[in-house]
Amino acid sequence: MKRRHILVVDDEPAIRQSLSGVLEDEGYAVDVAESGEACLAALPGAGFELVLLDIWLPGIDGMDVLARIQELAIAERPEVVVISGHGSVEAAVKATKLGAFDFLEKPLSVDKVLVVSKNALDRRSLTLENSRLKGDADARYRIIGESVPMKALRQQLSLMAGTNGRVLIFGESGVGKELVAHALHSLSPRASQPFVEVNCAAIPEELIESELFGHLKGSFAGAHDDKTGKFQKADGGTIFLDEIGDMSLRTQAKVLRALDEQRFEPVGAAESMQVDVRVVASTNKNLEEEIERGNFREDLFYRLNVIPFVVPPLRERKEDIALLADHFLSEFTTSYGRKPKELTPEAYRTLVEYHWPGNVRELRNLIERIVILNPQVRVDARHIPLHAARRQHDRPLDRFGSLQEVREAAEREYILKKLEETNGNVSRTAELLGLERSNLYRKMKTLGIGPKE
Repeated sequence: MKRRHILVVDDEPAIRQSLSGVLEDEGYAVDVAESGEACLAALPGAGFELVLLDIWLPGIDGMDVLARIQELAIAERPEVVVISGHGSVEAAVKATKLGAFDFLEKPLSVDKVLVVSKNALDRRSLTLENSRLKGDADARYRIIGESVPMKALRQQLSLMAGTNGRVLIFGESGVGKELVAHALHSLSPRASQPFVEVNCAAIPEELIESELFGHLKGSFAGAHDDKTGKFQKADGGTIFLDEIGDMSLRTQAKVLRALDEQRFEPVGAAESMQVDVRVVASTNKNLEEEIERGNFREDLFYRLNVIPFVVPPLRERKEDIALLADHFLSEFTTSYGRKPKELTPEAYRTLVEYHWPGNVRELRNLIERIVILNPQVRVDARHIPLHAARRQHDRPLDRFGSLQEVREAAEREYILKKLEETNGNVSRTAELLGLERSNLYRKMKTLGIGPKE
């Protein structure tokens, strides 16, 4: 196991020697420096995780050294514990403001040095892990595309993310509305606070109010315990109401009040709760048409549609298909531990010529399937199992690459037929198919079918 690396900076040889001995006995790797200049010269590339730094040093004093350490990149920046034989409240406050983890006074207590050093090293590990996770999240929610619509979308994100304005994201199923919502949150001042997602289309009608606002024990049959709602979980952060067009009028009324007052009552509660949330919603429906049909509240539409975002379908930004395919190829070869793959010009051409009814989600699923099923390093057009899929509903069966594709195509066509019969009513379609509504929604998502397709 790699030893944690500590640098002791003090102009007194006895202090350097005693601290080195104590820390080495605890299993740490220790180096020493007798001045601020020597400390700054030793830091680059050395991998120190903690610096025990005396304030009173010849030449550059400890406070200046501390300030310069804070300018280092996070991966190179050690935690700093300041040491002084002339301790004062003012010095401790100044050191803390400059980024010191703690302040120790001489004569030093061995036990306190060890406890503070361990705590400082633990905090550095946590800081690095949080930074890594944030980097992973930033990569996951990176918006890919150099087409004019996507460049415009990124520009709009940069302008609007820093506000608290409500956002309504329009786009077909599978275009990446959730990605835009995550990007808005990660670029906002609320980025360190919760991002809570509610899939309005996947939650049964009788449960959605409880999901949003929570409930008290005994408030209805099956409410065996108190439940914290999504609005409360998102307090201080962002709540994302995905596919809000599928929300019932009754629930819409409660959401409207929560938007207006930032206040709501859990189911069964007599008192309301106050929250501070930014609301981002999405829909694949034409909400103005839904208003005319009496399915969506006009006042809620205007409350949500403060900042509209439109995510274009993949068929309208074909120049982004190659970029997205390469991105997904890299993502899945890494996650599945496969050798890097590359697409041939014919493969790219096949992808670009396809009309992508399931949008980016369909492309992502296709690339994942290619990585799993094909050992070849070079992926040609013949290795793309859906390169001719769903161009025509009546295509010959021999155009399919596998039995699974035939099954998926048949399921998709049958579900589309039943959706057409029910005028896009997912609940009614689930009844006709003998499925739970949530199961049907998941299957539709897998097959790249939007609720109103």
